[in-house]
Amino acid sequence: MTDTFDPPGTVADCAVAVLTCADGRRKAAMTRAFAAHWRAARDAGTPMPMGRATPPLRPARPEKPELLSPRDVPRRRPGSPVGRIAILHAIAHIELNAVDLHWDILARFADTPMPPGFAEDWVRAADEEAKHFNLVCDRLEAMGSHYGALPAHAGMWRAAEDTADDLMGRLAVVPMVLEARGLDVTPGMIEIFRKAKDPETVAALEVIYAEEVGHVSYGSKWFHFLCGRADCDPKTVFHDLVRRYFHGALKPPFNEEKRAEAGIPPDFYWPLAEGADR
Repeated sequence: MTDTFDPPGTVADCAVAVLTCADGRRKAAMTRAFAAHWRAARDAGTPMPMGRATPPLRPARPEKPELLSPRDVPRRRPGSPVGRIAILHAIAHIELNAVDLHWDILARFADTPMPPGFAEDWVRAADEEAKHFNLVCDRLEAMGSHYGALPAHAGMWRAAEDTADDLMGRLAVVPMVLEARGLDVTPGMIEIFRKAKDPETVAALEVIYAEEVGHVSYGSKWFHFLCGRADCDPKTVFHDLVRRYFHGALKPPFNEEKRAEAGIPPDFYWPLAEGADR
């Protein structure tokens, strides 16, 4: 990517610029450039202001992949080369949505007074998700495919739309449920590629796995911060918000070690699990 990006003057404007960019690789490059500018400004003692902007309800997307209902996305055997490409394509789609989700929270809730660390965490998370998207796209291309070659899940943005007016709901459902699910399933995916003797993909997935713990922890940290400011019980509020905004039960098995590392104890998610009395 040879493009250079002159970042807008505020975090919110940077967010809207990314959200309205349709090309995945360009979206990732823009994110990485804006995050680097944000860090440089912070380190120079002239931090970028949050600003105000109106993000789109849905981010811009490339013409491909075709977006299908989850039940219509073809299922492929993970042990085959085609199946492994399908896994990576699904991960790339998740990572691209995550880039947008982290920018969206900054623009959409810019009117909510938050400490400076809030922007720092989500700019960093967006930057890391852009890196993850690039890592997975590189592996897809090395395997003779590319992002957009297969259909993808159309429901990835539903949680953002459902929580567009509720910051606590956004934190509960996106990092603390959806991204926490990544902590549960990524070790199994790493093992699939290890058995396939694909060390390059294993290395990429291990980077993603390690850094996703941080993203879940940002959600937990700021969710607890808002609960403390509102003087409400985090566990009760979490259960109420997930029941309101998340469609379906949480699916065990859970990676309890990594969830705990990210600040989510078992009594947050087990009562919401399949088979539990919800």
